[in-house]
Amino acid sequence: MMRPLEGVRVLDFSTLLPGPMATLILAEAGAEVIKIERPGRGDEMRSYSPKFGDDSVNFGLLNRGKRSIAIDLKQAGVADSLRGLIESADIVVEQFRPGVMDRLGLGYEALSQINGGIIYCAITGYGQTGPKAQVAAHDLNYVAEAGMLGLSAGSDGAPVLPPALIADIAGGTYPAVVNILLALRQRDRTGKGCKLDIAMADNLFTFLYWAIGNGQVEGMWPVPGGELVTGGSPRYQIYRTSDGKFVAAGPLEDKFWANFLQAIDAPPELQDDSKDPAGVRAAIAAIIGARPAAHWRECFAGKDVCSVIVATMQEAMQDEHFHARGLFAKELESNGRRITALPVPVAGIFRDDVPVGGYPALGEGNQEFGLD
Repeated sequence: MMRPLEGVRVLDFSTLLPGPMATLILAEAGAEVIKIERPGRGDEMRSYSPKFGDDSVNFGLLNRGKRSIAIDLKQAGVADSLRGLIESADIVVEQFRPGVMDRLGLGYEALSQINGGIIYCAITGYGQTGPKAQVAAHDLNYVAEAGMLGLSAGSDGAPVLPPALIADIAGGTYPAVVNILLALRQRDRTGKGCKLDIAMADNLFTFLYWAIGNGQVEGMWPVPGGELVTGGSPRYQIYRTSDGKFVAAGPLEDKFWANFLQAIDAPPELQDDSKDPAGVRAAIAAIIGARPAAHWRECFAGKDVCSVIVATMQEAMQDEHFHARGLFAKELESNGRRITALPVPVAGIFRDDVPVGGYPALGEGNQEFGLD
């Protein structure tokens, strides 16, 4: 079956995480992705540790199935050198600060003069416009300023570092892919390309829909540890077991809550948690804390309780369910060594069945594309 993006060419000027992951998703759906890197060193992520082959494993995971060319974007006439690729490209992805690509002669206005159908996706932290457009920041800064970080709290009340790069992926990668696909559909109708302004900080507010609604309608602006999904309810909580592991309990609906209480043999008076949620939470914590994780795993098995034992990353990758789903079926290869390839959210019917792939060496495509 032909993959949906076969025949689509992507020029990827991005580095590190948001853009490369977005173009990885496009590549998995069949697009030809040509990664444009600086000579000598390439993408900064190539130098990270640990190594997998000649480059970092992070680089390998994010750039599987792509091509690479190395060219100095600051050299005079770089747009002319890349003209053939620009003319044949459908999509450009970049994540420089606003204005950088314009100064290099590679901004949307310049490229659209060469190729009027080009879809130009610019990923930045704060967007192409606004008072913070030129501010240097990273993922932690974006989640902090969007109000998300302030809703997490540790035992000392301070915000907890997120275990994932939420802004990069949820605010950058996924919106970039969504809007690129929308732009392709629009181009099918109009024949014209466009410029996409993807701001990672902007896109975090979507995840806080409930907080936005509660705050504006009732003046109930959320606080850490005080809301349904931030620790204020015994029905959406993490409980420690006697052997130092944890139960992630999420029996929000009444039927699941009743099943959960029955499974842990809780007294009937805990059923109504509306009057004293803190007291109920403490009582549940005492029950869960009296037994090891293995006991609770057995108690929850086969029951509709929306509760599980918190897995380590290694345990998660060994879970028979994910293997049965084929999540880790593809492999990444380098210098004869193989590891599990990065799973991406592309439905299996849109992907190829090639089990093993590699990542590009720096500048390996220069000769083919006439850049040597």
